[in-house]
Amino acid sequence: MRRYWLLFAQAVTVALALFMVVTAVRPDWVRALRVPAQGATVADSVQVRQAPLLAPTAGSYRDAAGRAIPSVVNILTSKSMGKNHPLLRDPFFRRFFGDRIPQQDQSSLGSGVIVSPDGYILTNNHVVEAADEIEVVLADGRKAPAVLVGTDPETDLAVIRIKLANLPAIVLGRAEQARVGDVVLAIGNPFGVGQTVTMGIISALGRTNLRINQFENFIQTDAAINFGNSGGALIDTNGNLLGINTAIYSQTGGSVGIGFAIPVSTAKTVMEAIIRQGRVVRGWIGIESQDITPELAQSFGLPVEEGALIAGVVEGGPAHRAGLLPGDILLTVAGKRITNTADMLNAVAELPPGKQARMTLMRRNRAHAVNIEVGVRPPPPRVR
Repeated sequence: MRRYWLLFAQAVTVALALFMVVTAVRPDWVRALRVPAQGATVADSVQVRQAPLLAPTAGSYRDAAGRAIPSVVNILTSKSMGKNHPLLRDPFFRRFFGDRIPQQDQSSLGSGVIVSPDGYILTNNHVVEAADEIEVVLADGRKAPAVLVGTDPETDLAVIRIKLANLPAIVLGRAEQARVGDVVLAIGNPFGVGQTVTMGIISALGRTNLRINQFENFIQTDAAINFGNSGGALIDTNGNLLGINTAIYSQTGGSVGIGFAIPVSTAKTVMEAIIRQGRVVRGWIGIESQDITPELAQSFGLPVEEGALIAGVVEGGPAHRAGLLPGDILLTVAGKRITNTADMLNAVAELPPGKQARMTLMRRNRAHAVNIEVGVRPPPPRVR
């Protein structure tokens, strides 16, 4: 009997020693053998495998998005409608209700981009146009009222400003180096669902004649842009700002893969002018023009197939004083070749008002050079 007891004691000792070794070397084996505690479900005892921490893959744009997201803000605007209600101008209506019409606030939603630690934010003019109050919501949850610094309706850009500390300003990219096929990300707040990042490519550059703005030079992208994205950021794969998302082409109101952004080069020029002098001052010579097409040139026997055909001259304006006439074809402005009306508008707008500018034109199959004293482009009529 004693012999059996010794064998049992030795077996138990060996088993305990093996258990301690296994516990130290392979603890996962021991955990797999544990019985669920009383009251625990089977699911509670299931062991899952956690993937190790990995560096971003080559196909991920998390770093670019992470750098730009803090700089993109939501913009809330409100406009008091009661005082301007058309019924208040009706004498019959006022006879019965007087001034007891309740004030109505109309809120709209858009996006903006912090471009300076001093609190300057770029957005679209149509986002803040005619707003009585503007509130900015940052990606970190902070809120602040904003003041309107200035607008430029002809490019649909606006600058607002907030006063907060530690503002994350975005890095401005180089839109002139962008190429068709480059990957881009659009950041904004579509339909008010919250800050959203979408991906696409640059589909085209230098889009004009879309009749969206007076001055157009759009970046076209298929990155999804929807209502609420206006004023948001179009960034490159380094997180740098390439453009301000402005408009989409859609028959349904939703994204169909054709969106347009104002290049950051244009936005920067407009922003600096607004901050410096409250508005953008552009050159103006007082003409109406239309593009010359091969069909038009053939029909009217024009000697050239490109340029800006002067259709009208503003009486008393700079072009009128310089002797320009309807039917003249503008070929160059300050040495810049003019191929169409968009070229003419941009070239004239860049001229400093009050200075002389040399231009060449075609009249009756003969080239002429004229000097025109550039005027100040009048502001567009305000939409009420």
